[in-house]
Amino acid sequence: MKKMILTMVAMLSMTTAFAEGETANMVSNIEAYEMNINMNKLSDALNLADDQKEAVENIHYVFNTEMTYAVQYGNTDRDALVKRAINTDVKRMSYVLNEEQMHKYLMLLNATINNRGLNK
Repeated sequence: MKKMILTMVAMLSMTTAFAEGETANMVSNIEAYEMNINMNKLSDALNLADDQKEAVENIHYVFNTEMTYAVQYGNTDRDALVKRAINTDVKRMSYVLNEEQMHKYLMLLNATINNRGLNK
């Protein structure tokens, strides 16, 4: 009887540990889509003027919202929503940034997307 109870406890603890790992993977997956950035550092990196900074902040807020929204869908729909969000962000940024700033922004965006494993 003692062996049976110990076996049951061991199996429950392994199941719990396994389930915890899945939850952690899910959380890290969701966190990959959160595009919160330090706007002051981005502003410094791109040498933004005050009016540009405000516009970039607004555009990035919409981009972050669209990326967070994409997490709620399945993989196929999610990939399409992420691609659309990125394309929309790049198009909007191109209206605000000059050519040199846009080049830097694209490098930063591409590095961020690659580092988070969103580029497939």
